[in-house]
Amino acid sequence: MTVWEAVAVFGAGVAAGAINAVVGSGSLITFPTLVAVGIDPVVANVSNNIGLVPGSFTGAYGYRAELAGQRERLLRLGPASAIGSLIGGILLLFLDPRVFQVVVPVLIGLACVLVVVQPKLNGWLSARRKNDDPHGGVLLWLGVLGAGIYGGYFGAAQGVLLIGLLGSFLTEPLQRVNAAKNVLSLIVNGTAAVLFVFIAHVDWWAVLAVALGATVGGFVGAKVGRRIPAPVLRGIIVCVGIVAIIKLVYG
Repeated sequence: MTVWEAVAVFGAGVAAGAINAVVGSGSLITFPTLVAVGIDPVVANVSNNIGLVPGSFTGAYGYRAELAGQRERLLRLGPASAIGSLIGGILLLFLDPRVFQVVVPVLIGLACVLVVVQPKLNGWLSARRKNDDPHGGVLLWLGVLGAGIYGGYFGAAQGVLLIGLLGSFLTEPLQRVNAAKNVLSLIVNGTAAVLFVFIAHVDWWAVLAVALGATVGGFVGAKVGRRIPAPVLRGIIVCVGIVAIIKLVYG
């Protein structure tokens, strides 16, 4: 990369880190930027995933107040994210990408619907569950596993998927759901990054530029995101999800 290309990738990393902390679709910015500067798409995807890990950490750290009391929940759901991420990372390297080109937009669209109807859906589910599981039960665990597979494969808008799932199965305010999402996204990105370091080709200059930008963006995004009212945050999530669908379908 030239100096100006590195600056462009750094700027994309800042934006991605901030967006990931608030919603979770930063790869829609960094991945196209890496491809635009001439990096092979698969290498760009791998390098982007590794580079976004520091931003995922700073985003999760910025939401530490909203994480209070969620330790046991995340210890239960974390393994689902890790296992799913390993599966998704392997699929990235060996599966025909056309399979996910069909499935992914549908998943993001469903997640957007879940985010919109979450308040009413939460009440409906709670009224019909005899023993309410504070951690979401088996169905949420399996949903987080699926989101981990998607996140390990590509990752763009995995935050929208996770917020839709967590918000539907947990009786928690949206900001606490967002905090849990940040930790699970960190687990997905971190697990996939370890896998890619050992079995994939990585552009380490791209990783460095994305990582530096995402670290800054994660702090900024967490500071801003924690102050956004739930209805506004819900609207932002849906808008980002729609943009993700358009981007993935039409390029």
